[in-house]
Amino acid sequence: MARAATTTDAFNAVAEPRRRQIIDAVAAGECSVSELVDLLGLPQPLVSKHLRVLREVGLVAARDAGRQRLYRLNGAALKPIYDWVKDFEELWSERFARMDVVLAELKQATAENTYDGDDDDK
Repeated sequence: MARAATTTDAFNAVAEPRRRQIIDAVAAGECSVSELVDLLGLPQPLVSKHLRVLREVGLVAARDAGRQRLYRLNGAALKPIYDWVKDFEELWSERFARMDVVLAELKQATAENTYDGDDDDK
């Protein structure tokens, strides 16, 4: 099956590391293209290209402010990614909790064995 174009959904759009950098930047507050260029150290055409993709999938929104266009994060568009990752968070939290129990039991057993061994030396 052919890979979907990066403009079809948020998952494909955020697969590109530079787009994630842009998302991080605009999550902190509105940014113009020139501010993003300075912040990320990327060429302006590349930043504009990635912003276009992020706008097409709805991850960023733009508003005109005089001669500038300011971009901001549209957090609601990240919800499908959050919903998908949330299941993994729950799974790994459960696994880490079980690991904590096993480690505590091992620590307790080691402490008991060490204590018993000290009494034998006397």
